[in-house]
Amino acid sequence: MEWTQENRYRPYHEWSDEQVKELKTKVVASCWRLNYHIQPETGLLNDPNGFSYFNGKWHLFYQSFPFGATHGLKSWFHISSKDLIHWESEGLALEPDSDYDSHGVYSGSALPVEEKLFLAYTGNVRDEAWERHSYQLSAWMNREGTIDKVEIPMIPEPPSGYTAHFRDPQIIRYRDVYLMVIGGKTIDERGHVLVYRSKNLVDWTYLGPLELNQNLGFMVECPNLLFINGKVVLLLCPQGLDKSVLEYQNVYPNTYVLAEDYLIEGNYLKNSTQQQLLDEGFDLYATQAIMAPDGRCLSVGWIGLPEMDYPTFDEGWAHSLSLVKELTLKKGKLYQYPVCETKLLRKAREDFVLEPTKQLRKSTNNCYELQLTIPENCRGQIQLFSDKTSSYALTLSYDTEKGMIQLNRSKTHYPLNPAFGEIRESLIALGEAVKLSIFIDQSTCEIFINQGEKVLTANYYPVENQRELVIEGTKNIHIIYYSLEK
Repeated sequence: MEWTQENRYRPYHEWSDEQVKELKTKVVASCWRLNYHIQPETGLLNDPNGFSYFNGKWHLFYQSFPFGATHGLKSWFHISSKDLIHWESEGLALEPDSDYDSHGVYSGSALPVEEKLFLAYTGNVRDEAWERHSYQLSAWMNREGTIDKVEIPMIPEPPSGYTAHFRDPQIIRYRDVYLMVIGGKTIDERGHVLVYRSKNLVDWTYLGPLELNQNLGFMVECPNLLFINGKVVLLLCPQGLDKSVLEYQNVYPNTYVLAEDYLIEGNYLKNSTQQQLLDEGFDLYATQAIMAPDGRCLSVGWIGLPEMDYPTFDEGWAHSLSLVKELTLKKGKLYQYPVCETKLLRKAREDFVLEPTKQLRKSTNNCYELQLTIPENCRGQIQLFSDKTSSYALTLSYDTEKGMIQLNRSKTHYPLNPAFGEIRESLIALGEAVKLSIFIDQSTCEIFINQGEKVLTANYYPVENQRELVIEGTKNIHIIYYSLEK
């Protein structure tokens, strides 16, 4: 199908059952479908939304265009879980069917309030001249899963001086009020994190842009304000960020800022740091995080990027969500590591000690977890998704003497957005041992350095004969291999 504007914004009811069935058949035939990551049943998945714990289950929504692998008329799709690992489909949750979201249900958040789940999201509307209008909307979900939209917008227009690029509301409790943290773009193209306050989730008072004293590009998406052990973490996606502020290679980065405190009087972060990359790999964006009832700070991100191309587009589906990660602060650094429930995926375990000058070559089903302890002053590489001759592979090189980890995805039959570079590097402590945790899932890879001190996420699309794991190094390396649930 040619994705004209008319096709991308065709109302959902105009898509026939036969068209949907044909698309499902095409998607099921894909060799790159994932085993344990969240993926769309059909069409495109992007930002995670409404991550929450309510009525005895974890809830997660994601932006969806179910009729093809393109950014079309967006809705929210709903999934739920009892363990953060095994997710069940709850179906379409928020459709673009009102005067305030007719051209897309855009990103937002969820918050349990008494006996219901409060949903906040951006409604996208285009007028006859195709000019954008954005509204901050809400809905309530009851314990039976029924969702009722609130007819009147929480915020009917952007604040003065801002464009209609005003979206992605995060609603949190703060002291005795609710805060809305939302991304915006000024008329003169400067990005800001904007903050509103309310006592009742109906009447909102604008507090202004969050004072950060740093460049945020021309637009901020998906801001999240979090409180971990008395400290503050701000997650954000600054578009058009000047690379003199932060060195990055992806089209847009996902970043974070640490601070000692948030002061609502004055609306600023106390002693905030400069932005740092949340993920140093190729394909992570739009991370959403929540403070869970058990005290953990949990996050999930979109494994994909705006404006980029991926080979599954031709198969009628696109993208996935990351593993759910716990965020912690250690010695002034943000750590991200898969939640302990991820161990539920583990099946058979194999242990190896790889001696210097030798090579471990293992056939896999491209669905496994790898734990490696690499000693100080050791060099080597790990080839993931390798063919039998190592001509094609996603290659992770390491040098603990020089303090360098490098991820290279240039050896592939399906180059991925090479204009943005095919190598990513991460710096680690010089001359120290390093622990690597690697999760492989058919066409996706998540790499955690030193229990989440650094993270690299990457899509990679192997062909049928790329099922080898190859490891080598200059010192003894302890390796644990887990086959994972399919």
